[in-house]
Amino acid sequence: MTDQTVDLLVIGCGASGASVAYEAVRRGLRVAILEAGDIGGGTSCRSTKLLHGGVRYLELAFKTLDIAQLKLVREALLERGHWLKEAPFLAQRLELALPTPALWNQAYYRVGLGLYDALAGGEGIGSSRLLSREAMAMALPELKAGLSGVAYSDGQFDDARLNLLLALSAEQGGAQLQTRCKVVGFERDQAGRLSGAVSEDREGRQQRWTAAAIVNATGIQSDAIRQLADPTASPRMLTSRGSHLVIAEDLCPEGVGLLVPSTADGRVLFMLPFFGRTLVGTTDEACSLDEATAPSEAEEQYLLRYIRDWFPAVENPTVTSRWAGGRPLLKPADTDRDSSRVVREHDVETLPCGLVSVMGGKWTTCRPMAIDTLDAVEKQLGHPLKAPVVLPLIGSAPDPLRTPGLLQSQRASLESLLPDTSQRPQQIAHLLGNHGLSAVHLVSGWSDDEREPLSDVIPVCQGELRHAITHEHARTVTDVLCRRTRL
Repeated sequence: MTDQTVDLLVIGCGASGASVAYEAVRRGLRVAILEAGDIGGGTSCRSTKLLHGGVRYLELAFKTLDIAQLKLVREALLERGHWLKEAPFLAQRLELALPTPALWNQAYYRVGLGLYDALAGGEGIGSSRLLSREAMAMALPELKAGLSGVAYSDGQFDDARLNLLLALSAEQGGAQLQTRCKVVGFERDQAGRLSGAVSEDREGRQQRWTAAAIVNATGIQSDAIRQLADPTASPRMLTSRGSHLVIAEDLCPEGVGLLVPSTADGRVLFMLPFFGRTLVGTTDEACSLDEATAPSEAEEQYLLRYIRDWFPAVENPTVTSRWAGGRPLLKPADTDRDSSRVVREHDVETLPCGLVSVMGGKWTTCRPMAIDTLDAVEKQLGHPLKAPVVLPLIGSAPDPLRTPGLLQSQRASLESLLPDTSQRPQQIAHLLGNHGLSAVHLVSGWSDDEREPLSDVIPVCQGELRHAITHEHARTVTDVLCRRTRL
């Protein structure tokens, strides 16, 4: 058994774990990240791909006079603005149309979305606007007739790539990153407090990690790690499955998504542009951990029914892919509450043994979750952390405001490097969208054969596949197809 000594051991490399590691490295800590599977391989790669404040949460805040919901929306809107600036190659503004059958509906949603815009403050990305029936028909040509609406803006992003680049940026900053490496036990000092952990890889090799602080960032698996550290710890997590479909039909040809404002179970649904197809989601079903990653047949039929309701011409949608993710919800005091009404806020808990667990939250707010976690880590270490240094996200400029202009200037370089095929414009957009400002450097190192696009769906090339294996910790076909390329 080999030994390693670090300041901070982070268990889990989803959105929250990668963010904790990234922010910790920026503050000068020696960090190790242990991930039992692939980077972002759990819930963090299975979202609706939206950076958003949460229109549903805003409506709930006013219907229930819940200040916690309102604060969550405000925080998430500010973070939406942060990621749109920090990673403009991975995250872009997306306009969504909210249909209204009557004038009073339009007035109701126009007021609410106006407040949504106002809560974003200086991080706003565009004002909501009214859509006439004609404008609605132009934005969504296949939508059932006779609807006016309100349009508003949120962000759409590649969740798996952002997760990956946060982890790789932390690694570049000095963190040790090991995947396929499961924590199987903890070590303790004479006072019974955690002093380290033991990990085991897929071949059964074990490693001892001595750490001054340990963070549990395992999402829906948080209770398992908490109870491994303290068998008396009460469960804190409630898992809700969110299922998604991708259909071949492009229901959003103008790049405007649809928000279905009310379903039979009181949720909202999104129908979004997605690689020339349509992404539809999400559901909200309480489930066990074992059931969290695969949509049920009933959920698939539920989503298909709403597609047919809103787009009557699409009688038999062609499902090309499907996924589900387990939302890590904090268990409410009233355990009978429906999971769709649970606030998506987070909590940072420190057990008497010293384990720090970050639980709950949502993708958009992973950064404030990480900062709150490091406040708890600071108490465990017993001394203040250093001020954060600049550590650019891989693919972005040190000054994020320069990134868009630099991305534009790279287009000409890629034009000359890539093969002259009908897919070259799509391949340029794909490479910049995945790798940002690293794209030209990567392509320059590939042979002509390695630059040839391999797919008509997403123009990945052999060079990217090799890079995913040699530099991005990809170990399986699923790692590459689902989380490195989206193919």
